[in-house]
Amino acid sequence: MSGVVIRKARPQDERVLADLDRRTWSGESSAGPRPGVGPHFFDRFHLPEHFLVAELGGRVVGYLRLVQPVLVASAAHVRQIQGLGVDHDVRRTGVGLALVEAACAEARRQGARRVTLRVLSVNTGARRLYAKAGFHIEGILREEFYIDGRYVDDVLMARSV
Repeated sequence: MSGVVIRKARPQDERVLADLDRRTWSGESSAGPRPGVGPHFFDRFHLPEHFLVAELGGRVVGYLRLVQPVLVASAAHVRQIQGLGVDHDVRRTGVGLALVEAACAEARRQGARRVTLRVLSVNTGARRLYAKAGFHIEGILREEFYIDGRYVDDVLMARSV
């Protein structure tokens, strides 16, 4: 999307990211509980440097969390997308794809060779986005979660960077 700026998150983004996280949360996109009310988004496991932020016209419209999922030297070549949120009014405009592509570039800059992610099987929009960005299914954990009265598969996807 033209005009989208992707940057690293800053501590002062916390309130706007917390609000965006609440607005974009759904049972189709997260196996976790609905985010609570309040300004808290960052904590000791979710640091600003783990996040990329998408801005459009100076307004934060998306975020993505990128981390090394297993903190051992033998896995230093892998990064994982652990969260992606895009404001409803700019979905399907390229913001999500811009964030994913920026995350892959950042992973490569950090020396990674692979980027992995987990996505709920019912989140068809996210699965299409990841496939468009070159991610392929590497595994499926059948009935991994029980959400809203139904069992949901966890789809494991990855791509080289």
